[in-house]
Amino acid sequence: MADDQLAQVAAAFSRKATVYDAFGQDHANLARMRQKVYDQLARWTPAGSHILELNAGTGLDAVALITRGYRVHATDLAPGMVAEMGRKQAALALNGRLTLQQCSFTELDQVQDGPFEAVFSNFGGLNCVAELTAVTRHLPQLLRPGAVLTWVVMPPVCPWELLRWPQDWRTATRRLRRGGVRAQVEGVSFQTYYFTPGQVRRALGPAFKLLELRGLSIVTPPADNDQFARRHPRLFARLARLDDRLSRWPWLNQIGDFFILTARYEPI
Repeated sequence: MADDQLAQVAAAFSRKATVYDAFGQDHANLARMRQKVYDQLARWTPAGSHILELNAGTGLDAVALITRGYRVHATDLAPGMVAEMGRKQAALALNGRLTLQQCSFTELDQVQDGPFEAVFSNFGGLNCVAELTAVTRHLPQLLRPGAVLTWVVMPPVCPWELLRWPQDWRTATRRLRRGGVRAQVEGVSFQTYYFTPGQVRRALGPAFKLLELRGLSIVTPPADNDQFARRHPRLFARLARLDDRLSRWPWLNQIGDFFILTARYEPI
C-alpha cells in the first residue's frame, strides 16, 4: 500500500511539474509565506551551509536558497519535478551549488553528497506519508551534529478552512478526519495526512531540540487561494499583519495552513 501511495504521489506531481511555477506568479500570499519560511530558516542556518532538501519540487526554493548563499542537494520522488529542476540548474548555471537526485523521502538511506548541515522541507510535501518515522529514521546518518532541520507541515487545524463549514462541511473538516483524506492533483488521487507539531517532534525523537515554531497563514487565506489578495488588497494587508503577530503565540503557532518547525540535531 505504501508503494502504491508513493507511485500515485510521483505521478501526480510529475503531471503538476510543468504548471507548478505559473501558479505562484502574482500570488501575494504565497510569496509572503515563502519569505516567512526563508526568514526562519536563515535565523538558524548559517549562510554557506549544505542543505538537504526533501520534496524539492521544481526547485523554486532551492534556487532561492542558493541566492542566499547556501548549497542545496535537492531531492524529489517525481521524475517530472526532477526534470524541471534540471532545466533550472542548466539555465542558471548552478552546477556545484545545486545537485539533484530523484529519491523518495522514505528512502533517504540512498541520498548522496552528505553529511549535511541542514535538512529542509517546504509546503506540506511530508504530508504525503502516513508515518513520519519512515522519514526521520534516516536523518542521523545524514546530518552532522548541530545540523538544523526546518520543516513546513500542514496541521489538522486551519481556521480559514473551518470557516467554510456552513457552505462546504467536507472541506471544512477534511483535516480532522482520522487516517487522512484523499487529495487530487492533476487527476491523480492519493492520501494526505495532517500532523501536529507534537507528532512531528515525537517522530524526530529526543536528539532534535526545538528552536522555533510558528504558525503560517493562520488568518490569511491558504496557499491554494490565489485570488483573495488580488480582490481585497487592503484587507489582505491587515490580515497579514495580524498573522505575523499571532504566528508565535502559544497554541496559535501550531495551527494555520502550515506551521514552520525548526529544530537542532544534538545526538546524545
